[in-house]
Amino acid sequence: MSFPPKPAELQSAFSSKLHEPRTAVVLGRWLGATFLICFATGLISHGLQDPPGWLRGHLPSRPVDGYRVTQGLHVISGIAAIPLLGAKLWTVYPKLFAWPPAKSVLQALERLGIVLLVGSALLEVFTGLLNTLQWYPWPFPFRQTHFWLAWIAIGGLLLHIAAKWPEIAANWRRVRADREGADAVPGRRAFLGGVALSVLTVTLVTAGQSVPWLRRLDLLAPRRPDLGPQGLPVNRTAQAAGTVDVSGADWRLAVTGPHPYTLSLDELGALPQYTAQLPISCVEGWSASAHWTGVRVRDLVERVGGDGTARLRIVSLDRDGAYGVTEMEASYARDPLTLLALRVNGDVLAADHGYPARIIAPNRPGVLQTKWVARLEVIA
Repeated sequence: MSFPPKPAELQSAFSSKLHEPRTAVVLGRWLGATFLICFATGLISHGLQDPPGWLRGHLPSRPVDGYRVTQGLHVISGIAAIPLLGAKLWTVYPKLFAWPPAKSVLQALERLGIVLLVGSALLEVFTGLLNTLQWYPWPFPFRQTHFWLAWIAIGGLLLHIAAKWPEIAANWRRVRADREGADAVPGRRAFLGGVALSVLTVTLVTAGQSVPWLRRLDLLAPRRPDLGPQGLPVNRTAQAAGTVDVSGADWRLAVTGPHPYTLSLDELGALPQYTAQLPISCVEGWSASAHWTGVRVRDLVERVGGDGTARLRIVSLDRDGAYGVTEMEASYARDPLTLLALRVNGDVLAADHGYPARIIAPNRPGVLQTKWVARLEVIA
């Protein structure tokens, strides 16, 4: 094919009748819905992990399964978007070779929207998919890059919709021939049905890591949430954190505030113990519930002289990890379900699950459920 391609060459290369507006609009609706779900739930995840100042005092600790649901939807919709994005690009790709690239300001805006949308969308689903595998072969930070790519993708989508609105509106509804049962474009219904089936299939075989009743179909998801030490998966092991040799006899919990104190493991175990059923929910999309037993964090805060407005800084023995030092907002610290856990499902925590003690709180990302806790600091 010559460059720029000649009209006859384009007609020969893109001969399928499915390269037409109605098919593109239908796929666009489906893809737009997955993008919006993925974008909204991604904002929730980002806000819970790294809240801006104006949001810090308003983070909710309920519903208990809130993060489990939103992050599960985030990953499920992101994976579902992959076959939809491929089908959408196949339908419209002849226009990528149109020459000249722009004949008017409106067309230039349209092409700019396409560049922003396609480029950011491809990078977003590619990096997001590798994140579920915990594989980061790039030099840039994933979470921040993923966040800003999402905004670029949404901006490109809005610009594209604005530029193509007349054509979208004209093809939004089925034409009379479709309503009467005829297939206006041969093969369109079969093609759209195949795309829908592929989306359904990839969802069913991956969503089990988030949806318990789909767990038996969890064939392609990177995690089985029921596999791992004590029946729970592990992202970062004690060996990777350098805490595998921690002895409970030597460990001390330091709690700092108006009246600082330290507790040995035996002293901590002698305090009133509470059990809560809470999920571990990770950004990769998997989640698993367990029964956690330990001391309520609010009791430790009250003992040091803090009150219901106290925020905490939590320091782990894992000093090299990205989340070795985390902060907990007051809404979590005062929630009676937030525990400094010593046991899971009736057994002492395994080293990989944070022995001697770890944080477990409702509606909180897994990366902030700090393991191997060494110090709690009341900071406000």
